[in-house]
Amino acid sequence: MSHATLYSFRRCPYAMRARMALRYSAVEVAIVEVSLKAKPAEMLALSSKGTVPVLQVDGRVIDESLEIMTWALAQHDPQDWRLRDAPEGQALTAALIEENDQVFKLHLNRYKYPERHPECPKEHYRSEGESFLRRLEALLATRPFLAANHPSLADVAVMPFIRQFAHVDREWFAQAPYPRLQDWLQRFLDGELFVAIMAK
Repeated sequence: MSHATLYSFRRCPYAMRARMALRYSAVEVAIVEVSLKAKPAEMLALSSKGTVPVLQVDGRVIDESLEIMTWALAQHDPQDWRLRDAPEGQALTAALIEENDQVFKLHLNRYKYPERHPECPKEHYRSEGESFLRRLEALLATRPFLAANHPSLADVAVMPFIRQFAHVDREWFAQAPYPRLQDWLQRFLDGELFVAIMAK
C-alpha cells in the first residue's frame, strides 16, 4: 500500500479537487494542513513552487493538482471518472479544464479581489467569467453532469472554482440565470465526498 502525504490548504480550490480525487480513489493519505503565511520547510523542500497541493507518495513528488487527480484515478476509479471508453468525453473534459484553469480562473481572481485590479469594476470581471458559466449551463441542459451522465474528472476539477465564484456574491449567484449550474453545484456541495474532504 502506498504511503502518501498531501500538503493542503482547506479552502484552496486546487487542493479541494486533489483531496476529492484521493478520497474517491480510496488512497490512504495523511493530510498536512498548511498555513499559507508559514509554509512548512518540508513542503518547500519537496516543491520550491511553495503552492498547495503537494503529494509525496512512494518517493515521488507531484505538485500539480490535476496530476495528483490523474495519479489517484490510475490507482482506483470505480465510477469511471476518466471516461475510459468515451474519447469525446475525454476531449470535452480536457477542453473544460483548460478553459477553467487558464481563462476562468483569471476572471475569478479579479472578481474576487477587484481592489487589486481597479482598472475595471467588479461587475466587469463577473461578466467576463459568465461566459464559462453559460457554457456549463448549456452542457447541463443535455445531461446531469458536464461530460457524461455520471460525475467525471471534468465536474470535480471545475466544481471548486464555480463554488468560489458563487460565493463572491451569493445573492447574485442565487438569482442568476443558471438554474442547472446552481443545481449541479448544490448536489456536489451536499454530497458525501465534498462534505468529507471539507471536514476540519
